[in-house]
Amino acid sequence: MMKNLSIEEILSNQKNLERILDNLHDGIIAHDLNRHIFYFNKEAEKITGYSRAEVLGKDCHLAFGEPFCGDRCSFKGEKPDLKDRAAYSANIVNKDGNVRSIEMSVVMMKNKKGEDTGVLACFKDVTDILNLQIKAGELSGFSDIIGRDKKMQAVFQQIRDVAGYDFPVHIFGETGTGKELVAHAIHNESHRARKSGPFVPINCGALPEGLIESELFGHVKGAFSGAIRDKKGRFELADGGTVFLDEVAELPKMLQVKLLRFLQDGIIEKVGGEKATSVNVRIISATNKNLKNEVQQNQFREDLYYRLNVIPIHIPPLRERKTDIPLLADYFLNQVTTNNQTTKKISAQAYSVMMDYNWPGNVRELQNAVLFSIVKCYGRVINPQDLPMELQNLKHSARTRGPVKKLNIDIVTKTLIKTGGNKAKAARTIGVGRATLYRFLDDHPGEFERN
Repeated sequence: MMKNLSIEEILSNQKNLERILDNLHDGIIAHDLNRHIFYFNKEAEKITGYSRAEVLGKDCHLAFGEPFCGDRCSFKGEKPDLKDRAAYSANIVNKDGNVRSIEMSVVMMKNKKGEDTGVLACFKDVTDILNLQIKAGELSGFSDIIGRDKKMQAVFQQIRDVAGYDFPVHIFGETGTGKELVAHAIHNESHRARKSGPFVPINCGALPEGLIESELFGHVKGAFSGAIRDKKGRFELADGGTVFLDEVAELPKMLQVKLLRFLQDGIIEKVGGEKATSVNVRIISATNKNLKNEVQQNQFREDLYYRLNVIPIHIPPLRERKTDIPLLADYFLNQVTTNNQTTKKISAQAYSVMMDYNWPGNVRELQNAVLFSIVKCYGRVINPQDLPMELQNLKHSARTRGPVKKLNIDIVTKTLIKTGGNKAKAARTIGVGRATLYRFLDDHPGEFERN
């Protein structure tokens, strides 16, 4: 009679355990406290492109040419900073040089005495799923950027497309659209972030005119009055990472020349210094101005414009992606809620007013409006009267427009019944905007409860 094996007996057999791990659809990599790899399953080979023979016994950082987990690596210092377990998203570069997005789960392994012995990492390749979600418009956010509108989905795709290259990127869009968030996302998706390269933002319009060259390129001791020591500039501090030049159109002409020279040869010269220093950084620039017009008006160098504008990315204003307004408002509301504040929600009428507003300050203005409303609202529901004054003025002026011809109480009632109370679907059925339907409901309180 055949004996039934227990799970303990099955797993205690090394060949059985390896067979199980090799049939998983997740990559498995295990290394000791010295980062020496002692296990690497078949799916890990498939995802990374490296064979077991190439990595077993090697330092994890050396086997892949860089820390496998990038800047999230818990074994970068002398002692591991992983207490028990961690889960996060990361990007890796496979053997062919292609960037792959992975979902990683890491757990500390222990012996019978409870002592740390190494780490086991389980990872899944989600690159294709992520790309399909972007193409299908199913993502509601990407790398801390919120948006489901097709214009934002196109921006997400551009971020992924350009992240694998070191070409200069120029981001343009109105104030408050989130240009720095996009720049940071490009950096986070790049190999520079995986190698712990810094992201150094520079607001070119905020730097003091007399010190701007020193701030960017550094100075040596005695270069000018007050230069009591050598100082590294922002470019040198960003070595190995990314420099984000915000409001680049505000750079003085003299600095434009020096920036152009740096883009050509990657060499900086400190103020008062004679030694040239090589710096390896990626340049991402941004402005809310039309740089081409600035060139035509002789305010910006044409040769520098073409150096910076290799890959342009346009961030749409909020008024061109109004369907993202409820999504963004809820996100800002939830941010406050997670800080143990009183839970609040936004009424349909308040959303209607928000959807009708043009938001000249874009996402930043919307965030401020939500924060204002949280303070102004004494109950749990944010209503139109809790919104900032400029939105309330819009609400009052909207009431003078007169009746909407397509809408009447009978049509709206029947359509809401037909759609099961789904207001967005009802608006589409009637052939009006969602904000128009919300405004009509707001103008006829009580009618729909009676019907």
